Amino acid sequence: MLNVQRRLAAQILKCGENRVRFDPDRLEDIKEAITKTDIRSLIGEGAISEKRLLNTSRYWARKRKEQKSHGKQKGFGSRKGKKTARLNPKRTWMNKIRLQRNFIKSLRDKSMITSAAYHELYMKSKSGFFRSSRHLKLYTEERGLIKK
Repeated sequence: MLNVQRRLAAQILKCGENRVRFDPDRLEDIKEAITKTDIRSLIGEGAISEKRLLNTSRYWARKRKEQKSHGKQKGFGSRKGKKTARLNPKRTWMNKIRLQRNFIKSLRDKSMITSAAYHELYMKSKSGFFRSSRHLKLYTEERGLIKK
């Protein structure tokens, strides 16, 4: 029943036969349609339509991406790969050394440390002695390198 109409509608709509939808109220008109022209007119009237494709929705992917842009969903459980895979070691080193060097230069420019102390701190930071700029500050305070 209605196999011919379904096949013709699928050809016209350029979709599979399973995706052809008949309006239950217009089944009598659809039964009488036996030519492609009849089917086309029924499609135009909306008695025959095409079901939408049931593909995987991107809604959740978009929502997740938006949340990540706000800094959410980035905890340890969501991470794959090493820390170095997510953050380039060279980039982290560059950021760290630039901060330290700028701090040392600012101390020198303000005449808070001697040129010898500057050189010592510069070489220590270059060798990776200081973990952070905070560590560098602590070191200068402990050693009494900063002139008051």
